[in-house]
Amino acid sequence: MPPSSSESRLLRFGVFEVDLAAGELRKNGARLRLQEQPFQVLCVLLENAGSVVTRDDLRQRIWPADTFVDFDHSLNTAVNKIRETLGDSASSPRFVETLARRGYRFIAPVNGVETLPAKSPNATASDTADRSGVALLHDLHVPAPHRGVVRALFVLIQVMYLAFYLNALHLLNAVDQVASNSLPDWGARLIVIAVLVTGATGIPLRLYLLSAVAFDFRKLGHTFRRLFPVVLVLDQLWAVAPFLLLSQIGIGLAFAATAALLYVPFSERTLVRMAYPVGG
Repeated sequence: MPPSSSESRLLRFGVFEVDLAAGELRKNGARLRLQEQPFQVLCVLLENAGSVVTRDDLRQRIWPADTFVDFDHSLNTAVNKIRETLGDSASSPRFVETLARRGYRFIAPVNGVETLPAKSPNATASDTADRSGVALLHDLHVPAPHRGVVRALFVLIQVMYLAFYLNALHLLNAVDQVASNSLPDWGARLIVIAVLVTGATGIPLRLYLLSAVAFDFRKLGHTFRRLFPVVLVLDQLWAVAPFLLLSQIGIGLAFAATAALLYVPFSERTLVRMAYPVGG
C-alpha cells in the first residue's frame, strides 16, 4: 500500500535516499533524475533488500497484464538506468546484483526505513525534534553509522583476539607456570590444553573473519549467524584470561577486564548486523 499524503517514507543507502511518497531519488540531499519506471523498479528492490526479486515479480508489480511492451527489454533498460544513476556496475555491483535467469537483488545495506508524519500546523519545535529524519538501522533502531567505521571496529576486535592467541601460544610455558602457582596440577594442565585448543581454533576463525571483511563478503551476516555459537564459546573462555595476570594487575582490574571481554562477542554480532544486515 503506498504511503498516504500525510507521511513520507524514506529509504536510505549510502549517500542516497529514496522518498517513496514524493517519488524522488536524492544523493547527499540533491535530487537525481530517474524516470518513473526505473524508479519503481528501484523501490521494489529496496523494499526487498537482501532478497531476490524475480523478473516475474517485477512484471506483476510494475507492468500491468494489459500492457503490450517488450518486457525483457524494458526491464533491462530500467535496471541499466538505475545503475547509471547510482554509478553502479553489472560486472562489479555495489547496489544491484543480477542473478542469471532469476532476477535481481539489492545488496547494499538499506540503513533505515522510517515513516515521518507530516508536520502539523500546530506542531511545536519539541514535537518535531525527534523527527529530524535521521536514518535508523532496520531492526536495531539506532542511528546508522558510517559502514566503514563499523567494519573497522570489527576488524580491530579480530586483531585483538589474534594478538591474544599468538601471545599466549608464544608464552605457553609462562602460562603453565602462572596456572601452576594458582591451581592444582590437573587445573594447570586443563588451562594449557584450553589455550592450545582455543588458540588453534581461534586463529583460523579470526583470519577468516578478517578476510571476509577485507573482501567485503556480502553474506557475512548469514555466515556469522551460524558461526556465532562458536565465537561465543571461544570469547567467553578467553574472557577469564586477565586472571592469568592477577599478580600484575590485581583482582579489581582483572574483574573489570573480564566483564568487558564478556560483552565483546555480543558487540561483534551487533557490528556484523550493522554492516551486513540479513535481508528478507
